[in-house]
Amino acid sequence: MICMKNKKCGVDDLVDGMIVPRKEQTRHLFGSVKVGERGQIVIPKEAREIFGIKQGDILLVLGDVERGIALVKADAIQEFARQILDSASRPDE
Repeated sequence: MICMKNKKCGVDDLVDGMIVPRKEQTRHLFGSVKVGERGQIVIPKEAREIFGIKQGDILLVLGDVERGIALVKADAIQEFARQILDSASRPDE
């Protein structure tokens, strides 16, 4: 994959370009959660506040056998996909 600045880049570079400049601490340990009988968990309040997760938000559950599970807000992925499609439609820039 070639970045718009004519240098090789990977998905991490594309993702970093979307992220708002990082403030102080970027990694957190929010505690532990218990999986209920129906497979449900409660996302800790501090995590919901930091990541702007509100009632009714749609989260995607991503998984990697070696790295674990990640929750991602669906609207963030939609925006990322839109930026990829926009940049792909303008390859000369």
